[in-house]
Amino acid sequence: MSKPRDWNATSYERISGPMEAMGREVLDRLELTGGERVLDAGCGTGRVTAALAERLRRGHVIAVDGSPAMVEQARARLGDGVDVRVADLLELELDAPVDAILSTATFHWIADHDRLFGNLLGALRPGGRLVAQCGGAGNVAALDRAAKIVAAREPFAQQLDGWAGPWNFASPAETEERLRRLGWVDVWTWANPVIVRPEDPHEYLGTVALGSHIARLDDDLRAPFIDAVLAELDEPVVDYVRLNILARRPS
Repeated sequence: MSKPRDWNATSYERISGPMEAMGREVLDRLELTGGERVLDAGCGTGRVTAALAERLRRGHVIAVDGSPAMVEQARARLGDGVDVRVADLLELELDAPVDAILSTATFHWIADHDRLFGNLLGALRPGGRLVAQCGGAGNVAALDRAAKIVAAREPFAQQLDGWAGPWNFASPAETEERLRRLGWVDVWTWANPVIVRPEDPHEYLGTVALGSHIARLDDDLRAPFIDAVLAELDEPVVDYVRLNILARRPS
């Protein structure tokens, strides 16, 4: 796995409509009365966080992301009403536990899921809930194949060939086993496919799906790499498989 990268938050803000739509569906699974303390684990530019804050008029939202650029955009959007922080979810420490954790499109960027879910369990109050979605087994399979074909060619091979990639796509079964082993209860995991047809495939791939790939390339190779990957695809779509997670800390 590669080290965490900073994101192009301006581009992400422009093209992340599909991610926001998926995130809002996940938010709808989180039952709230309006006074809870909730952690948004991987807030990005804060588009889904803003919808969460709307539902917590008497509550408190803590939003974290590992990308300083994303956090800067989120702070500008959310203002002083939301506590927005740069933080690594593997190292996150809160001054008080939260009632719930929401996370969308984040966990598959983290290599150590045992440590991740153990740390999140400790951030919840007894009885607190986790509602999350990330990339699961089979996610972006066609895109991954195309990227590996292109990465093995010159002039990209020197910087990309042999690299396993930035993702950790777990299956529903292994995620359920992991959560139960770590002490979570009421665990429910499932997968669903989502096909995204980006309006600007080149920008979408460069910012979202292949952002970690091009971060390893010299500047003059980045656009040609994306063009070559697009040429390998039958059509410019992103074939997501989303891993959905519901779980609770024991009371």
